[in-house]
Amino acid sequence: MDGAALQDKTVAEHIVDFLERREVSHVFGLCGHTNIAVLAALADSPIDFVTVRHEQIASHAADAYARVTGKASVVLSHLSPGLTNCATGVANAALDCIPMVVIAGDIPTHYYGKHPHQEVNLHADAAQWEIYRPFVKRAWRVDRADLMAEILEKAFHLAESGQPGPVLVNVPMDIFSARIPADSFDRIRDNTRALVKPSIDDDTAREIIGRLAKADRPVAYVGGGILLAKASEELREFVEHMGLPVAHSLMGKGALRDDHTLVMGMTGFWGTELVNQSCLNADYVFAVGTRFKEADCSSWYPGYTFNIPGSKVIHIDIEPQEIGRNYPTEIGVVADAKAALRVLTRVAKEMYPDGFARSEKRAEIAEFRTAFKASNTAMAESPAFPMMPERILADTRKALPEDAIITTDVGWNKNGVGQQFDILTPGSILTPGGFATMGFGPPAAIGAKLAAPDRVVLSLVGDGGFGQNPSMLATAVELDLGIIWLVMNNNAFGTIAGLQKAHYGLTYGTTFPGTAAAPTNGPGYAEIARAYGAEGVRVTSADELLPALLAAIASGKPTVLDVAMINNPTPTTGHWNILDIYSPDKDVSHVST
Repeated sequence: MDGAALQDKTVAEHIVDFLERREVSHVFGLCGHTNIAVLAALADSPIDFVTVRHEQIASHAADAYARVTGKASVVLSHLSPGLTNCATGVANAALDCIPMVVIAGDIPTHYYGKHPHQEVNLHADAAQWEIYRPFVKRAWRVDRADLMAEILEKAFHLAESGQPGPVLVNVPMDIFSARIPADSFDRIRDNTRALVKPSIDDDTAREIIGRLAKADRPVAYVGGGILLAKASEELREFVEHMGLPVAHSLMGKGALRDDHTLVMGMTGFWGTELVNQSCLNADYVFAVGTRFKEADCSSWYPGYTFNIPGSKVIHIDIEPQEIGRNYPTEIGVVADAKAALRVLTRVAKEMYPDGFARSEKRAEIAEFRTAFKASNTAMAESPAFPMMPERILADTRKALPEDAIITTDVGWNKNGVGQQFDILTPGSILTPGGFATMGFGPPAAIGAKLAAPDRVVLSLVGDGGFGQNPSMLATAVELDLGIIWLVMNNNAFGTIAGLQKAHYGLTYGTTFPGTAAAPTNGPGYAEIARAYGAEGVRVTSADELLPALLAAIASGKPTVLDVAMINNPTPTTGHWNILDIYSPDKDVSHVST
């Protein structure tokens, strides 16, 4: 047998070799008859296959894994129901610009058009890949085994470059099993792993610095692009030199430490008066890595968060379509946030070596923080049970180390955290932003813990979100992942219940029978945890929570804390146009009860 013949392997084996060369260490997914060739190839690989009980768990876990590592994660899916189960998590990643490569099995090519087992062919033959077209950056259907190498290479480059996002590589099962020589994979071995990202030229940097220097009330407004670019340190150095007060979007939470003297907080519907008023009064808004999305901008209504036109906008983003999408922009720059901020800082120090103190604004921020904390003290220390959400967040912050990773879901655990919970290590909060996906937080904690096994990982989640996919506990127990899930249990889909109560005077279909303290035939989340082999604790008084959290952290075991919570809506100072849609011409607040 000659050397070339010895190189022949199945396409699935070549794929695994390719992933090993890219230093992929985990693949998330679930088995099916279309992908078992890949699983067989993974069996002897150093890559760990993270098996789950539902594909949505795999895609959410992979999403969080990519957020922590900064590299494209990999999901392996079965065809049709596997692919559609996975879709919600992939779409969530897409709308939050998270790099991910989904490799999906499909029907064999020789059965195209014959409607074999589980084929999606209602409008076209062999068309399951089209299900993902609306939300992935690109979807490939691999129709020839010799094209697999270059498609995989393109897939990783596309997922990680520009505005990152998921891609789909859809592979008929007979192609997985086809044996081919290694030459097509050898040809791409020396290709670059990562593309050089665009920066900003000195002339443009000088123009931006000159305008910010002359501004009376400039504000930096940053989004999740800072975290995607791993640009927190560059942002800190720039805003400190220029003395720019910092507002952030929900996805920009944690771009800088929340206790930094220049950080004002989150804008928009759930923003505080300080940050919304500062943005309203700004003469220049220096925006980096943000889309100016609806909730962050109070549905773009003037007079609540931004007054644009009025304030002038300088906008830097890696994606050209985001610049000028929602607000007119005076200077728009297509660039990587990290690279651009490095140049801007260098040019700023050349032009203005002494920098800008803006001590009055720093003092205003410090004064507001003190007053806000004081106004929240009664709730944050309340002995009431079911617990006040503010007390839950306050005790959680006390228990966690500064570098702990938290995953949120939707409701108080997202909106309240954005407003009131200090993130002290950049990039340590993982939130479902664009899709606002209920059920993201619990499986996301699995991906985060696998990516950062030495850090404490805690999932803040409502009872509605935790109930979406509790089978993720099986994976956590099997892998011995010391994750804590804190279920903020108000026995309701609380945010929607509050909205419905405000506009329609009832809570039909938004609450569960009974109360948080005494649900009627409701799930026992602590008991569910124990059934899966995890630790489960039902907290029965406010004073029990902090000791329970500390014990769970110390144990290093997967633990569910079921904490009854009063359904207090998150306070708001911004606006959401859904209020007008439900109650036009009426002054109805989302927080009405």
